[in-house]
Amino acid sequence: MAQAIDLNLTQGSIAGHFRTLAIPGAVGMLFSTLYNIVDIFFAGLLSTSAQAGLALGFQAFFISISVGVGLGAAMSALVGNALGAGDNRTARRLAAQGITYGIVASCLLALAGLWFGPLLIKLVSEPGVYREAGLRYFYWLLLAMPGFLLAHGCNGILQAHGDAVSMQRALIVAFLANIILNPLLIYGIPGVTPGIGFNGLALSTVISQTGVMIFLIQQVLRRKRMKRMRAAYFRPRLKRFAEISLQVLPTAFSFTIMLLSAFVLQFALKLFGEHAIAGYAIAIRLEQVLLLPILGVTGALLPIASQNFGARDSQRVRAALFYCWRIGFYMSLVAIPILWLGGPLVMRLFTADPEVVRVGVGYLRVDSLILPFYMMLFSINSLLQAFKKPIWTVWISLYRQAFGVAFFVWVFIGILGFNETGVWFGTAAAVVTGWIVAMALTIRIAKTEIGGLWVPATG
Repeated sequence: MAQAIDLNLTQGSIAGHFRTLAIPGAVGMLFSTLYNIVDIFFAGLLSTSAQAGLALGFQAFFISISVGVGLGAAMSALVGNALGAGDNRTARRLAAQGITYGIVASCLLALAGLWFGPLLIKLVSEPGVYREAGLRYFYWLLLAMPGFLLAHGCNGILQAHGDAVSMQRALIVAFLANIILNPLLIYGIPGVTPGIGFNGLALSTVISQTGVMIFLIQQVLRRKRMKRMRAAYFRPRLKRFAEISLQVLPTAFSFTIMLLSAFVLQFALKLFGEHAIAGYAIAIRLEQVLLLPILGVTGALLPIASQNFGARDSQRVRAALFYCWRIGFYMSLVAIPILWLGGPLVMRLFTADPEVVRVGVGYLRVDSLILPFYMMLFSINSLLQAFKKPIWTVWISLYRQAFGVAFFVWVFIGILGFNETGVWFGTAAAVVTGWIVAMALTIRIAKTEIGGLWVPATG
């Protein structure tokens, strides 16, 4: 077994640390996105209704596991701050409590999902085959709740140690497993066992994600600074749960707002038929592939800034942020022409329906123009989480993804009379104005936490 990665991010080259974290992080996210594309591909072999149902069910499920995203960010920030301060004992206790927190939260959320998931799906869909497919997919995915939450939480702990490779390996194996499990479970083995059709897409995810969870828990326990972990550390502690919740809930709420924003888009798109929903579902996954390098870099900022903030090295925190912005801007400039020119070709690989292709290409071309703004928003979220101030990400999300999206989409569709392109323009307007709000807040918070963003280097 490969040696466990355990880096001190308060020393050494910042650019080198970004490469160490961002490259495997981006590769892991690439295979996670490819995993979803495999699902879309096999759903497309079944029908357009299956593709639309897959999108509906997965988004409803993602609202439940927003806590997992929050837990990952919380562990990266809290454990990273403790490691940066040299307090390994606190880091171990926080890691153990984070795993326990994930177990408790997954059970509660799975039960709650039985109630709110169907309500959300029915709210943003019309009666028919694709709604029924979405409901079935959602119910199956509830079985994967522990796998998703604990995988996110453990990945946050590993990132705090400078390890993004473990998650990368787990996601590569999950992707390969999905390629095998999807057709096997959908179609079965002729003459041996029957397939279970559309439900096989969800069962494949349950199996593979549970495997990811088991592997990442093992990797956490192998860290050098986690070696003295005791069973008593895993006993639920109210004080630690409260500390973790202060980091988890704002991030989870921000993520939930993002997902609810997607439901607002679904609600608007249903006015134009299931082709609009299917086109958006395919296009957004294709866009995610080109966003991966950007997400890798902005995600790497969190553990780097977290450890250095814990070590009270403000200049190094600023240097990490500016490096992230510079590299992210270059990546955005490369991605824009690729989305404009390659969008139609790639869309046709996943559907032969010309209306679905038209909708998807329209989305890709409009959204590509705001990639630099997305990049800066993602990095600002990472910085605020490293400061242990995730509550501010909630206010940014409330403006951009709640008020902004709903308001601007209404302006373009309800007042100006656009077709589905009004959804894309409304989203773009919300992102750009949201970036303005985020920058104003970050400049103010950074002045308190690290003496300001624009402080020149000394020495």
